[in-house]
Amino acid sequence: KNICEHLHLPVQSGCDEILQRMNRHYSTETYRRHIGQLRSAIPDINITTDIIVGFPGETDEMFEQTLAFMAEIRFDAAFTFLYSKRSGTPAATMEEQVPLVVKKSRLKRLMDLQNSISLAANQYWVGKSVEVLADGPSKTDPSVFSGRTRQNKIVLWPATPADFPGNTRLIQIMSAQTFLLRGEAVVERKD
Repeated sequence: KNICEHLHLPVQSGCDEILQRMNRHYSTETYRRHIGQLRSAIPDINITTDIIVGFPGETDEMFEQTLAFMAEIRFDAAFTFLYSKRSGTPAATMEEQVPLVVKKSRLKRLMDLQNSISLAANQYWVGKSVEVLADGPSKTDPSVFSGRTRQNKIVLWPATPADFPGNTRLIQIMSAQTFLLRGEAVVERKD
């Protein structure tokens, strides 16, 4: 109960050949095994990742492997990036640089897939009451409070007099969006 159920594992690519080109010393199979173990031990764990598209030499087939990996693993969220040259790095001088238009197209496809997965992951929480650590009033609407679950999911709810930054609230989740949950504070009985 002292450790929150969120872990960020930046896989970078769902293609083993690209991982080798990136000089990563792990494989997609390593990630599958570790994520399987984590989900078995902590069923409600929120696992997020980083993905780079358009690394030099990435073919359409290699990108399709990344999409298939993402569809299989079903990360709760992913931070997605276009590969960009950085002077002084080995990748900057690699042949087979992927054209920007191709990278942008791939990124859109990846984000569309991940957004559908993220929405489904958030819909799992609808109807559940969850512990939320309050951050404070929403930046866009002070009548709404914002906080995070033990899985690091953002939750918004109508502010009550009992809300203040740093307190923990029990929130009934009423609806889900791609990047956040909406709910209502559960009134705690005083016996």
